[in-house]
Amino acid sequence: MPLKIPEIQKQKIMVKVLYALLPVIVTATYLFGLRVLAVLAVSMLFAFLTEWFMASRRGGKVTQACFVTGALYALSLPPSIPFWITAVGIVVGILFGKELFGGFGKNVFNPAIVGRAFVWLSFPLQMTNQFVPVFRDFPGGFVHWSMAAAGELPEYLRQSGQDVVDAMTSATPMVASKSFDYEVGFLDLFTGTIGGFFEAGEQTLLLGAGSMGEASAAAILLGAAYLLYTRTAQWRLMLPPILGASALCLFLRYGLGVEDVPPLHFTLFSGALLYAAVFMVTEPVSAPKLPKSQWIYGLFIGMMIVFFRSYGIFYGAVAFSILLGNMIAPSLDLWIKRFSTSAPKPKVAPGGGKA
Repeated sequence: MPLKIPEIQKQKIMVKVLYALLPVIVTATYLFGLRVLAVLAVSMLFAFLTEWFMASRRGGKVTQACFVTGALYALSLPPSIPFWITAVGIVVGILFGKELFGGFGKNVFNPAIVGRAFVWLSFPLQMTNQFVPVFRDFPGGFVHWSMAAAGELPEYLRQSGQDVVDAMTSATPMVASKSFDYEVGFLDLFTGTIGGFFEAGEQTLLLGAGSMGEASAAAILLGAAYLLYTRTAQWRLMLPPILGASALCLFLRYGLGVEDVPPLHFTLFSGALLYAAVFMVTEPVSAPKLPKSQWIYGLFIGMMIVFFRSYGIFYGAVAFSILLGNMIAPSLDLWIKRFSTSAPKPKVAPGGGKA
């Protein structure tokens, strides 16, 4: 059967999500270099090609949502991730997280998270050893391809006496905190200016800034403000993960005295929790539709993130927490509907009042 050239279905809401990602993309480019844009281009291109192929087979349309999926997935990756891994992950995410269920509007799982989880499990070395420090001084990464390709290290790194970073073991703020009891300051976490070296026993480690989209909390919050102002994202999906993570963090750290749980500001602003709460959990198709279900869904994801971070052996807590949330989302709506219809209604007295 010959392939049909599918139309592109325009979706204003998806364009607004891309607008909301602009502060994150610009900040990531400044912090990590122009390679960020190349990773984004590869991811969005293969997302489009995958959906185009599947749409041409079934005679449907290519949705603009594929570009959002490609962008969200790309920004969840380390800045030095190989291009071919970027392509493999987004193809798997679109195919098995979206097209397998029938395409846009029918997927159970967030396809960007499916792709991210797949590459994290399949290529753990590339996903955990590709983190780099950031460019701090203007014009930063706007005039560099990447930290690895820069002619010399930034001044703040040269001041430490180190002149080579390629051969050094790197750690993100989350890994540094959990494995080496080293905590990054609040201002660096908020702005994304994370980098440098720290001592762990007899070893000197390089502090990297994590994935491209999660480095700067300030940029993520700008995107969140736009999504809420334009009513593109549902606040009942965005706020509960933050509240759930905060509540469990405070309970474990101060209620039960669990020392492995980091302080609240570190829990919220390090790692992908904030990025996920704003851009991933709010994905409307895989999330519940009823208000009460959305609260339970978001609180569950936030609490699972903190639980996995505190007791799990993996650092990929956010992706697996969201996938678990996706699994229970349809059941939450079903349970809420059943509870609402089965709840006893007040009896009406003959005079019109309640009995």
